[in-house]
Amino acid sequence: MDGDEAQITALLYRLARCFDHRSWDEVGDVMDADVHAYGCQGRDAVVADSLRRHLGGCGPSQHLLGNPVVEVAGDRATSLTYARVFHQGADELADRSFECLGEYHDTWVRRAQGWRMVGRVFEVAVTLGDPAVLRPG
Repeated sequence: MDGDEAQITALLYRLARCFDHRSWDEVGDVMDADVHAYGCQGRDAVVADSLRRHLGGCGPSQHLLGNPVVEVAGDRATSLTYARVFHQGADELADRSFECLGEYHDTWVRRAQGWRMVGRVFEVAVTLGDPAVLRPG
């Protein structure tokens, strides 16, 4: 794995930890300000309208990533990564869980501060459990 591939793979893992730890301020270390992800345009919208809306009132989660494939072409790159995401309910939903399995399709641009994600699509192949555990906090 070359340096660019290793950097992007490390950023993928860092973003998953941001999600699981609800470290919203650190998302900017991975996602570009103008990112298009989860049907939202711009990092602030992604955090407010997708991440906080789904994970803010959820119990613990774990975004497990595997088999990343990174292709770099100059200052642009793409990555495809398998994901298995587990969400535990909180409060009255603590006995429930929701899990999804799929692939992250990401696009990247090299910026002055390093690689930044500019696009993300999560293709979900399988869902298990109760999606009601995904809720704002």
